[in-house]
Amino acid sequence: MNHAEYLILMAGCVLITLPLEFVLKARVYRRWRIMVPSVIAVVVVFGIWDLVGIVRGHWTYNPDFITGIHLGPLPLEELVFFVVIPLCALLSYEGVSTVLSWWRRRRTSDVAGGEHAS
Repeated sequence: MNHAEYLILMAGCVLITLPLEFVLKARVYRRWRIMVPSVIAVVVVFGIWDLVGIVRGHWTYNPDFITGIHLGPLPLEELVFFVVIPLCALLSYEGVSTVLSWWRRRRTSDVAGGEHAS
């Protein structure tokens, strides 16, 4: 087992979704004034949720998969999770929205051009 496995998984999530910013022009990182408060809200709400769960003993983290670095009772990996996953979700959402927009415009132009048989 690798103690950095959780962080490697988070890095993989970033690497998979990062091209959406450039290829599909998702513009998540370029609109940082909107992105930062969104991510902070997730970190605060779910960070508190996790802290309560850890302190009350509702859940624990397997030490075989984490680095052992903690911020209070919260493992570093969990904080990274609360930053990475919302960013991946925003990139995916904007990427899908871009593709759907292209598809609608293409379909509309095909119908207007008479190339679309009904």
